[in-house]
Amino acid sequence: MKLAVMGAGALGCYFGGRIAAAGGEISFVARGAQLTALQREGLRIESPLGNLHLPEVRATGDPGEIGPVDLVLFLVKLYDTESAARAMAPLLGSETAVLSFQNGVNSAERIGAVAGPERVISGIALIPADIRAPGVVRHNGPFARLVFGEPDGHKSGRCEAFMSVLNDAGVDAALVSDILVKIWEKFIMLSALSAITTLTRLPIGAILADHSCAALFRAAIDETCAVGRAVCQELPEDAGERAFAVAEGLPHGVRASMLDDLERGKRLELSDLSGEVVRLGAAHGVPTPTHTLVAQALHPHLDGAPQ
Repeated sequence: MKLAVMGAGALGCYFGGRIAAAGGEISFVARGAQLTALQREGLRIESPLGNLHLPEVRATGDPGEIGPVDLVLFLVKLYDTESAARAMAPLLGSETAVLSFQNGVNSAERIGAVAGPERVISGIALIPADIRAPGVVRHNGPFARLVFGEPDGHKSGRCEAFMSVLNDAGVDAALVSDILVKIWEKFIMLSALSAITTLTRLPIGAILADHSCAALFRAAIDETCAVGRAVCQELPEDAGERAFAVAEGLPHGVRASMLDDLERGKRLELSDLSGEVVRLGAAHGVPTPTHTLVAQALHPHLDGAPQ
């Protein structure tokens, strides 16, 4: 398969790097210092699953230099979804698929509104990683997993072909028939982790060590879980319990990328995380006081560091 990564941040570079190291044909669409580093110095991955240095990778800021591919791995920040979906037009041939591994729960619909819903495959990426320096991905956990599937649950040829690429690259992955449920299960954890680590400026270990703060974290989980059950009836009843148990098993230093963005003065995905919980809660009559507070308290940082 000919692949392209649209949004070569930590996740795109980690999984794209693993594919490239196994001989896969993959290009990276990046910008700014990240693009410069990839072009000049290649890609480095620091990981407990194995370090990697690719002295040369194909990286560009212009999708037109790549041309049509078989599959686009779509990993831009949620607030860039529409603009990136328009910008990737040169990557799209008549049969090109777009596989979104973004955060949030509505990216497939947003990408499909621009590129065509028939192109879109949904997925989730489960990996604690960040950009330590331009061109350098730091993976700081024991897991790095991709889960994906067609919206209607059938196992398509395009999904099976990409699964073969991942198997060749040694990437832990699963092709599933209930991707909407998997997206919501991740969103329950992600929305709470992003909300409370960013609000408190603390990693998960410190949050759970304080009974009051742990209760706040659990309240955020429970709110998203209640909203999720209103939207996705197949979501398991114990999804909240399972999410909290996963949090308890995380390395104590884990924190959401939204906290990294806040500390670096960058834009936040707040509107599509806690903000989305609040919007969907209002639409379905589900109270969301914790996420409402978080959305209000962090709103001055929405577009970067307050002036």
